[in-house]
Amino acid sequence: MSEHLIFEKNGPVVTLTINRPESRNPLGAPEDAGNFSAAAARINDDREVRCVILTGAGKAFSAGGNVKAMREGGDGFGGPGVHIRERYRNGIHRIVKSVWGIEVPVIAAVNGPAIGLGNDVACLADTRIAADSAIFGATFLKIGLVPGDGGAWLLPRIVGMARASELLYTGDTINAATAKEWGLVSEVVPAAELMDRARALAAKICNQAPDVLRMTKQLLRRGMLSDFDNIMELSASMQALVHHTEDHKEALDAFFEKRAPNYKGA
Repeated sequence: MSEHLIFEKNGPVVTLTINRPESRNPLGAPEDAGNFSAAAARINDDREVRCVILTGAGKAFSAGGNVKAMREGGDGFGGPGVHIRERYRNGIHRIVKSVWGIEVPVIAAVNGPAIGLGNDVACLADTRIAADSAIFGATFLKIGLVPGDGGAWLLPRIVGMARASELLYTGDTINAATAKEWGLVSEVVPAAELMDRARALAAKICNQAPDVLRMTKQLLRRGMLSDFDNIMELSASMQALVHHTEDHKEALDAFFEKRAPNYKGA
């Protein structure tokens, strides 16, 4: 994949590691969009994959965008505004849309600071587990920017409008304990235990029938955008499909035989 986005597959679990630890894993370099796009496509095309863990190398999850490049006008931050807009569309926004478009559940294992774009990328995951050393911040206004990477849509849906507004308007950061209280993360663990806990959760998720798991994620995502009647109609259609799968029959057999199911994605 890339030295800056490490792709590791262990059975049905893929671990993606943002790998620029010396600079706290900033995102937005010219190659990042392609790396994330390629990783997402590889995951979606591999029917064996059932869960993804997204984390950062070293002591940070991601410090966000490259502020130094912004100041110097590098990495596409210079030139006319219309050029910068295209740079966001074809660069940073491709990172965001690639993670959002991963079809299997994504666990963000937040091992340290998740700031700005880094916080948004963590919010793209289906669930977040934080090390006790993690820090979260939507600090765009502190550098004179709007939340331009999806945070204005993501944060209110996770922590509610009032708390999302507080984070965005003040630029304050919050620690892992506060993030758990606010619902930004589901669990806080000692830093040394973070990856073990993420792998344990991933293994539990991987016990589900793979195609049904992907459909369930799709229903949850559609539910963020659709009204109740549309979701009910889509649910009925999906349910009709899965009733005819071998995995559904296997699940019923395993239930009545009091054993673990052996799903084959069929």
